[in-house]
Amino acid sequence: MKSFTKTSTSRVLTPEELDRLNDERCLVSEFKRAKLEREAQKNWDLFYKRNTTNFFKDRYWTTREFDELRTCRKLESQRLVLLEAGCGVGNCIFPLLEDDLNIFVYACDFSPRAVEFVKYNPLYSPERCSAFQCDLTEDDLRENVPENSVDVVTLIFVLSAVHPDKMKLVLQNISRVLKPGGIVLFRDYGLYDHAMLRFKAGSKLGENFYVRQDGTRSYFFSKEFLALLFEEANLQSVANDYVLRETVNKKEGLCVPRVFLQSKFTKPSQPQSS
Repeated sequence: MKSFTKTSTSRVLTPEELDRLNDERCLVSEFKRAKLEREAQKNWDLFYKRNTTNFFKDRYWTTREFDELRTCRKLESQRLVLLEAGCGVGNCIFPLLEDDLNIFVYACDFSPRAVEFVKYNPLYSPERCSAFQCDLTEDDLRENVPENSVDVVTLIFVLSAVHPDKMKLVLQNISRVLKPGGIVLFRDYGLYDHAMLRFKAGSKLGENFYVRQDGTRSYFFSKEFLALLFEEANLQSVANDYVLRETVNKKEGLCVPRVFLQSKFTKPSQPQSS
């Protein structure tokens, strides 16, 4: 098992890494940025066309990292209702469905192709899972998920693919279907992750926001930015930490620093006064 450290402070950059970030001041043109926004769904659909179900590994670690997936029920026999926001091809939901017979999952993704892969999975059953295509920045989740009905929302490596100006819309959308007292489990790319430092010149879209060669985009979160986002969506912080780990890239013979943000936010049981 790879070791990791949870910390409240961001990773400290080396002088070389600082120089590299400081050199990258030139942003992608406004025209290209607008085009990438318009074609975001197409680019993710093409990603799944190229990679099918082979790109991401199944996430068997979620119950280890987020014990709420087991403990937030009053009774063991109680059914847990989960929304996987940005489900991809089901790498998170199918290990959960295998592991826990008392779980019902709503699963949505931006990419219609990804949703089809979920529905074709042998473990997919309409009695236990409802998968649908959804642009979380525009489509009201309540068209597919009853309001205030979800115990847990998982938001894992999803929000980083959304334009920062639209992230709050995603959280407001999620909040409408989350039960009062329900929880959002979040994991995504953290500030100064190795992937952020590897982007070449001409990839920067904005502060901490980059485009990959395939046209998909990625934002790298500071815990302060994330906390403010959730606070503006009236979701309260329970935990909000950086996860620092080192992984070995055998192909390149490198040990690289990975930085993720792992957080939990809850919907207040009583409406907050504005």
